[in-house]
Amino acid sequence: MGPEPAIEPHPPEVHGAEGHRARLRTRLLKAGPESLADHEVLEMMLFLALPRRDTKPIARALVTRFGSYAQAIAAPVAELLTVEGLGESGAAALKIVQAAALRLVKAEVIYRPVLNHWDRLIEYLTAVLARERIEQTRVLFLDHRNRLIADEVQSSGTVNHTPVYPRELVKRALEHHATAIILVHNHPSGDPTPSQEDIAMTREIKQAASTLSIVLHDHVIIGNGKWVSLKRLGLL
Repeated sequence: MGPEPAIEPHPPEVHGAEGHRARLRTRLLKAGPESLADHEVLEMMLFLALPRRDTKPIARALVTRFGSYAQAIAAPVAELLTVEGLGESGAAALKIVQAAALRLVKAEVIYRPVLNHWDRLIEYLTAVLARERIEQTRVLFLDHRNRLIADEVQSSGTVNHTPVYPRELVKRALEHHATAIILVHNHPSGDPTPSQEDIAMTREIKQAASTLSIVLHDHVIIGNGKWVSLKRLGLL
């Protein structure tokens, strides 16, 4: 009888941080992203940005500080930099993930007739505005088929006010060759109920736009998990 075949040794088990990272990657690939907790998603996002650090305590600190994965990646850079161990590389990793997420949801509405894809539009606006801590006014510029051709920040203000200048808004619509617009802003308080100032400003913009045959389709206010349409409320 010939010699018995050599028995291949089992690969050595990887311990420590590398082993933990390998196990997270395996779980992600085999069980999918839903198998990961918020802090584990953040932890994996930071692997490449912070290759020599244990990112688990940093990820847990982010969730503790900001409350969730979504709130962490949406947090201002200045606040992210106060989290111990994160640094500029880690903060940049979180912000590029946020940018990628926003581009994905925007891709679902850009150049599409937004009035026929209203749910997708609200998803996009919620992703962009729901976690903003100051008021921001955006204008959606539409072509003659009501396709979204541009989405621009018109102005940013304080926690409860943002100035809007109808003349500048209408000027931008003409520069985009837009025939219709949708006005959007957020209420950082989380309550999207329109104020009297919101209603008055909407009517002023509608009047300014109509003089140049530009239609104001709606004014949407985004809160925390809630939104309102001034058109649906009969206030437009």
